[in-house]
Amino acid sequence: MALLEAHLAHCWGAGAPPESTHVLEVEDLCTAGVTFWTAWLGTRAVACGALKELDPQHGEIKSMHTAESCRGQGVAAAMLRHILEAAGERDCRRLSLETGSMAAFAAARALYTRHGFTPCPPFDGYREDPNSVFMTLSLDEG
Repeated sequence: MALLEAHLAHCWGAGAPPESTHVLEVEDLCTAGVTFWTAWLGTRAVACGALKELDPQHGEIKSMHTAESCRGQGVAAAMLRHILEAAGERDCRRLSLETGSMAAFAAARALYTRHGFTPCPPFDGYREDPNSVFMTLSLDEG
């Protein structure tokens, strides 16, 4: 719970207005169509990430967060690779995500770009928003 609370605090405290903050609350992570993972260092959760099924071939990455003490050590990249692998095993053909446009999310945007995600229009009910960056990755391209 401490890791999720840190994630929520980071998202809510990044400077976007409430209508531009698209974070899943804990109860939303426990719904059908959402799979949530954690990475552990000993007895401490140090990273998390979720895959939300938008339709059988399109998933959304949600709730990616790495404990501040573990940033820059490849933990987030490992979590993202795990989500990509799980999506592929489910025959998902596209993954998309929404992240913040503010400086607080620069590292996240760089991580997604390094893994082949590219900018895209809003998807699944999102709207154009100066506080949001939308990215997507075709899993058909390997």
